[in-house]
Amino acid sequence: MTSTTPRIGIATRQGTRRHNADAATVYRLPGTPMVAAAIVDGIGNTDRVVKFSGVAVEIAARVGARRGALLGILAAAEMAAAPPGVRVEDGVAVVAIANAESANVEIAWTGDSRIYGWTGERLLQRSTDQTMGTWLRAWGGTAVTLHPADGPDQTMPTAQAARALDDLARAALGRCSIATVPHCFIADPLVLLTSDGVHGQVPHEDLERLVRQHQHDPQALADAITAAAQADTDGYRDDATAIVITTQ
Repeated sequence: MTSTTPRIGIATRQGTRRHNADAATVYRLPGTPMVAAAIVDGIGNTDRVVKFSGVAVEIAARVGARRGALLGILAAAEMAAAPPGVRVEDGVAVVAIANAESANVEIAWTGDSRIYGWTGERLLQRSTDQTMGTWLRAWGGTAVTLHPADGPDQTMPTAQAARALDDLARAALGRCSIATVPHCFIADPLVLLTSDGVHGQVPHEDLERLVRQHQHDPQALADAITAAAQADTDGYRDDATAIVITTQ
């Protein structure tokens, strides 16, 4: 089998808040064909969250390169472990492991950071967001009653409620386990990892257009994707991070 060293592009762009709480890294395990890429999107926007994200992403990538993507996620999750009732920093994460001796990429995630695969013709979402919005679309029936803390109960169609709850994570590093972290292998020649500051503010058709345009230059693609994130109608823009892995 012909070995092809994975080529990787990585980019991050701070949003409109004080800190960039996203962290991303790529780690090549010396003496092996293994390359790990990871993103941790910290929950919150404080100095402590930024430090948490930076340490957790290194753990995820370094353990992932040695033990696989699933154990990389679970190792980083120990950073958010705490006794009941004690709140500590937390975040959502995604890990991808590429192997120069294989066409497959191993992936695992918790929360709403995403993995996409480019088939050469289409950009497909290969992960499933672990959010209340996603859960409602699958299990919510026809109508949902929300109980907002600052107002009266609201009953609305499930689709509307799901859109309102797409940012509410059902899983994060501090609330994941071996039973809740999805883990699989994909064979796409280009794999894209994003924090929600990308896919929450860049329409899918725009992402696909950028991938088609820059598919042969991973760094140019990562830069273009993070630059494409736009502020919402209130002027808010989240931190946006992308990692691109090409294996062919």
